[in-house]
Amino acid sequence: MSRPVLEEARIHPAIRERVATAHADIVHNVQAAASSNTILVVGMVGNPFCRRARRLLGDAQLPHQYLEFGSYLSQWRRRNALKMWTGWATFPMVFAKGVLIGGCDDLKRLLDSGEFKRFLGEV
Repeated sequence: MSRPVLEEARIHPAIRERVATAHADIVHNVQAAASSNTILVVGMVGNPFCRRARRLLGDAQLPHQYLEFGSYLSQWRRRNALKMWTGWATFPMVFAKGVLIGGCDDLKRLLDSGEFKRFLGEV
């Protein structure tokens, strides 16, 4: 799968460094957490879908790591870096074995079908 990303040649040299490093710390933090945790949920304060995803994992007795970045009004620029990196526009972002599996509804669908536990190698 490929998705459109503005090619480097179409970014003026004067801003390439700024584009490349904008909020890189949050992206590296999530990359590291996704690599070192079997299940990672990335969310934000006040988002009911983030709470629901964590509850679904708890009900399924699947331990997970949770990273929270701000609320609807705070840290939105930092969260935007995650959206640009993943191509996923909403929160939560649920990773399993380092793979983005989607959001809360996607997690529920995979849990209900049994595909999530098969993906994890638990079935």
